[in-house]
Amino acid sequence: MTQIVTRGESLGAQVARALRQRIVRGDLAPGTRITEEALAEEFSVSRGPIRDALTQLSFEKLVEVQRPRGVYITGLTRDDVDQLYSLRGALEQLALSRAMRVDDDSRWAAMTAAVSRMAEAADAGDHAAFVTADLEFHSEIYALADHPRLHGAWNQYLPTFAALLEVTINHDDDLHESASDHVTLMQVMRTGDPADAATVLSAHLDGARDRMLSEIADR
Repeated sequence: MTQIVTRGESLGAQVARALRQRIVRGDLAPGTRITEEALAEEFSVSRGPIRDALTQLSFEKLVEVQRPRGVYITGLTRDDVDQLYSLRGALEQLALSRAMRVDDDSRWAAMTAAVSRMAEAADAGDHAAFVTADLEFHSEIYALADHPRLHGAWNQYLPTFAALLEVTINHDDDLHESASDHVTLMQVMRTGDPADAATVLSAHLDGARDRMLSEIADR
């Protein structure tokens, strides 16, 4: 079936996102061979955006490019998930410790707004809106850290974690508990001590990792 891409976001990014979602969901199994030609036809784009997408997915270790043989799906193993979340934990704990130094209330407004949007999405049962607000919340931790290189590292892996969240969030019929967890995390960042905040964040990320591991085990 032909996939339609829009002309706002770069074509390569759109193709990468679509393929990433299929890989993380397990729709494209490890070892599956894909070709630039077939993808270009499916997405109705030239090979340039396809190569851009495959380069990005290769960086994310989701595909392996074996020219001239083709491109093979690597997929996600339990070890991959453990590596991704251990990396995120290290990055986010550093970001959190730096963000907690920020006293200017106005700089916390974006995170507060993200929490409100999560609550609204939970009330509406809108998983897609919840995912967007959830990722905005965590991105704000990095923004508050005032560490451009750290923020850049998060942005490199943000598409992968977005795809992971899109899979795991659908396991939650009721999103209110997750929304509440983010309220707790924000509150402890604002009023708690660094050790308490680190503990809350660790538990939060461990829960996300465990849900993804459960997803893989069920396939």
